[in-house]
Amino acid sequence: MNAMTLPDALDVIHSQRRDAVVITTMGAARDWQKLERHPKDLVYMPSSMGQGPPLGLGMALAQPEQRVIVVNGDGCMLMNLGCLVTITAHAPKNFTLIIIDNGVYEVTGNQATLGAAAKRAGNQPVHYADLARAAGFEEVYEFDDAQSWRYEQEIMHDEGPICIVLKTEPQTEGDVGARSPGPAPQRARELREALCGSAQAAAS
Repeated sequence: MNAMTLPDALDVIHSQRRDAVVITTMGAARDWQKLERHPKDLVYMPSSMGQGPPLGLGMALAQPEQRVIVVNGDGCMLMNLGCLVTITAHAPKNFTLIIIDNGVYEVTGNQATLGAAAKRAGNQPVHYADLARAAGFEEVYEFDDAQSWRYEQEIMHDEGPICIVLKTEPQTEGDVGARSPGPAPQRARELREALCGSAQAAAS
């Protein structure tokens, strides 16, 4: 069984997204930009770490027929654990949260997060799947190898809210820094146009 890399994890999401909105943040956003672009991509990279899931929740509630997938790093997740409870309180059936757990703040130099085993008493890492269950997610899955994740990839589109934790190896070579996807207003406008077009097509 081989360890999963971030590109491995993202390749599966990209190939099986169908028509979903995909919101990516930080390291995931960096590597997502290397894949073929989709009109419903939102590469979300402000300095406010942890805001990807609330943004995706709002979209899922506003567009109940539109699947929304948020790809969030473990470092970002630690910045806003409270949103897990908010998501399950609203319980949108079209919402999927994918947590990339590599134990480090990769884009700033691979510093260990406070959820990593090295930073914890007894060397026991934070288990994000357990946090999601405690917050009220009924559908929670965890994968640590690419083969298993690829085999079960269709769960992204099951009735939500769904939480999927993908344990990956930190990237230590090459360009690990965040890369700007371009002007935020333009990207938001393009996504809005894509969403409005889908809604109009569904209504006709």
